[in-house]
Amino acid sequence: MKKVEAVIKPYKLEDVKNALLEVGIGGMTVIEVKGFGEQRGHVEVYRGKEYKADFLNKVKIEVVVRDDQVDAVVQAILDSAYTGKIGDGKIFILPVENVIRIRTKETGDKAV
Repeated sequence: MKKVEAVIKPYKLEDVKNALLEVGIGGMTVIEVKGFGEQRGHVEVYRGKEYKADFLNKVKIEVVVRDDQVDAVVQAILDSAYTGKIGDGKIFILPVENVIRIRTKETGDKAV
């Protein structure tokens, strides 16, 4: 099993969610996060004064999938989160040792 984490632009969340549903992913965790990448934030103007906004609003999506679903999930995120502009985000793929569904006590692939 793998955990796929994607940090994306907030307005792309609905597109990514729909793309994941199309490839058979029925559940995900969504977290509002702030961060910056190579662009190091941007300059904004508030009441006539400029200030640097170091941390940009992003959304982090987490899904745990079977190994055979990883490529489809990654491609769905790539296609639906892409704008071609700086700040499109990143995808991280991590190994998952085990999953336990609390309600049924199922483990492994059955719990995903």
